[in-house]
Amino acid sequence: MRHNTLSIHSENILPIIKKWLYSDKDIFLRELVSNACDALNKVRIALGDEGEFKISIAIDKPGKTITLSDTGIGMSEEEVEKYIAQIAFSGAEEFMEKYKSQTEKDPIIGHFGLGFYSAYMVASKVELDSLSYLPHSEPVFWSCDGSSSYSIGAGKRAARGTSITLHIDDESVEYLEESKLKELLNRYCAFMPFPIELNGKPLGNEAPLWLKSPADCTDKEYLSFYRKLFPMDPEPIFWIHLNVDYPFHLQGILYFPKMHRRFDANESTIQLFCNRVFVSSNCKDILPDYLMMLKGAIDSPDIPLNVSRSYLQVDKKVKQLSAHISKKVSDRLAQLYKNDRQSFIDAWPDLEMIVKLGILQDEKFYDRVKDILIWKNTQGEWGPIDSESKKKVFYSTTEHSPLIKLYKTVIFATSPIDTAIIQFLEDKLSLSFQRIDGALDESLLDPDKEKTVLDAEGKTEPGRVAEFIRKSIGNIEVEAKSLASNELPALVIFDENQRRFRDYIHLTQGKKGDTKKTFVVNTNHKLIQTISRLYNKQPEAAASLAKGIYDLSLLSQKEVGPDDLGSIVARQTDLLEKISALID
Repeated sequence: MRHNTLSIHSENILPIIKKWLYSDKDIFLRELVSNACDALNKVRIALGDEGEFKISIAIDKPGKTITLSDTGIGMSEEEVEKYIAQIAFSGAEEFMEKYKSQTEKDPIIGHFGLGFYSAYMVASKVELDSLSYLPHSEPVFWSCDGSSSYSIGAGKRAARGTSITLHIDDESVEYLEESKLKELLNRYCAFMPFPIELNGKPLGNEAPLWLKSPADCTDKEYLSFYRKLFPMDPEPIFWIHLNVDYPFHLQGILYFPKMHRRFDANESTIQLFCNRVFVSSNCKDILPDYLMMLKGAIDSPDIPLNVSRSYLQVDKKVKQLSAHISKKVSDRLAQLYKNDRQSFIDAWPDLEMIVKLGILQDEKFYDRVKDILIWKNTQGEWGPIDSESKKKVFYSTTEHSPLIKLYKTVIFATSPIDTAIIQFLEDKLSLSFQRIDGALDESLLDPDKEKTVLDAEGKTEPGRVAEFIRKSIGNIEVEAKSLASNELPALVIFDENQRRFRDYIHLTQGKKGDTKKTFVVNTNHKLIQTISRLYNKQPEAAASLAKGIYDLSLLSQKEVGPDDLGSIVARQTDLLEKISALID
């Protein structure tokens, strides 16, 4: 056995690795298993399918060791010196200089052979016993306690491959629990290409479904794979199978999930893999924000990762991946709309947020999905807006507004972001959107029923009624109009521009604001005619009736906050008492 020192010019390379390279100690197992898979791949290329290919992990709790063994290509003494002892043989000094002052965001994965040294995150000493696959090779043993000194000599391994023994330090004894290692293996290594055993028991890892051709996958397989990734979720609506070879390699399956109230748009639910090795559940830089609602898995060897493979680095290739995935999603949506429109309509409540956010955030996405942005109208029909035949579109934010009956056709814009979508479409298309309580359209009026006779003071009867109601309610503009319909006693008109701004502030900042209101009373309705008869004889009863009609109008238009309900109930009760007194 001879002793030597690691081929670096600094004594503190391993403390730097511990401090800067790996922020999560759990990663050591992923790195060592990944190295074992690489070794198995190499020997399979060299020898074909000759011999056994597997990874074994054994825990010796009393001895405080974890041993990972593979039947891979193995190493000679010269290779151990080159690939293990020299650490960053492609530039140790460069690594040192970089990590003295930098964080782990430098895109240097693959520049240094450092995966093996993640073992020192949990081990006070690491031993390696390896036998090369080459004929007449001799086993080699290597040992290092984390300092710059190591020992190397004859090993004891009798079959090709490598065994790595970690002497677990006192701060990492949790990794000596089988349940802990099993949880890590299921998280990071569930899709490894070779069988893995833990204390003699197979892990049950399998080939991921994304490796298969989409033409060879059944719906049952897609749903089964989804349950493996997200066992507590309901079944997804549909999915997209990604399989790209040029200009980058990308495989994966993205699922459109059913939306639920607890959905968090900031929570990433797409798992990122690199060569079947789990890297992260954070794909925020690969997918645009509007697709973060999707679930699934993406695997690409071309994704640039940081040196510890904890997260990706954003570069031109990542942006290309993002654009490609966005196009695949929009193409899939358009295909569903064209081939199975009813299924698309049925799934719209779960799809609309993705489509609408994409329209607002991505011009190219809008160009691809603009013809599948559908709306429901008062006839119960679904479809895109015909911007060529219409110049004005009436819309309602609820399907139960009493104002809807005043219009021939109204579309329903009930999503929280529909105000932003409408503003966007107005800028894009040569039409305007008008909320049914955002203005009093001329089509709602009946000039023939308008009472225009002036009294001695030069006022019309409707003008006097409006003035009385204004004084009764207070602090609001009142107009008396002759509506074509006699069904509605009154409605509240909200300044459209102010309300859009209010809705935007509420959506983005959670703040509530006020909007200029106009109370329009219908002189053709019996209740308003009753006020006209009463305001001179019984002004108190007429005022209560006016307040009651105003309150009901606000309630029907969903413009009443929880804090106002008590006072409204009190006023309605007072009104009923006055009506009761009149009857008596």
